[in-house]
Amino acid sequence: MSNGKLEQTLVLIKPDALKNSLTGYLLSQLSEFHTGLHFSGTKIVYVSKMLAEEHYAEHFGKVFFPSLLEYIMGNIHYPDEPWKRRVIAIVYQGSNAVKRIRDIAGPTNPHVARKDKPGCIRALGTIVPIEGPDGKVIGERIDNLIHASATPEEAEREIKLWFKPNDIPPLMHIYPTEISDDYYYFKDNQFRNKPEPNAICLIAPGDIAWKTDLEVLRQLKQGGTPAYTFQAVAAKYLLNSGIS
Repeated sequence: MSNGKLEQTLVLIKPDALKNSLTGYLLSQLSEFHTGLHFSGTKIVYVSKMLAEEHYAEHFGKVFFPSLLEYIMGNIHYPDEPWKRRVIAIVYQGSNAVKRIRDIAGPTNPHVARKDKPGCIRALGTIVPIEGPDGKVIGERIDNLIHASATPEEAEREIKLWFKPNDIPPLMHIYPTEISDDYYYFKDNQFRNKPEPNAICLIAPGDIAWKTDLEVLRQLKQGGTPAYTFQAVAAKYLLNSGIS
């Protein structure tokens, strides 16, 4: 991907950045002037547990996983102000977008960022010890202000997790979409292939969806094993719905 190929990448401005009023500074650092990239989509998101778990699925089972979920959901920085719990999700597009954003964000670990790349965004972050029930430190959580996709493949997975196709202008689509020819429903955190009381229709005939999402839903409807979870499909359609 070093040949100038058009890419998209996901950026999340996390609750610690919002808490510390760093939103304007981060957006300035990520501006077209500094990056040469364009906004493709942006939204303010209340992060449900489902979305948090899917976003950080690779860390499932690790000692810091529960704290990581609480962090991205905003519960840690806004324990008494639930209406302030949100992140800003942004899709940037352009040549070598993943690397350009990662270079501006800096190393994941804020201590390393301050040492190796002072002045980068994550140099303003911190590391928080995680204590077990007995008060002993059992791990640590990195509060580094911003998420930036690490690879083009990760960017595709994450963008499709946070954004529907119609959240992004059609001429900026770089991932295949398809028009649905069927209904797909959500109820009790599970896939449903027909209407039921209190079931939510995620996709209906005529709706435009990511082609890979429709492949997952069709596999589920046929009783097969999909390439990824139903929750990874459903999460974006339930954003800001209050369903966790």
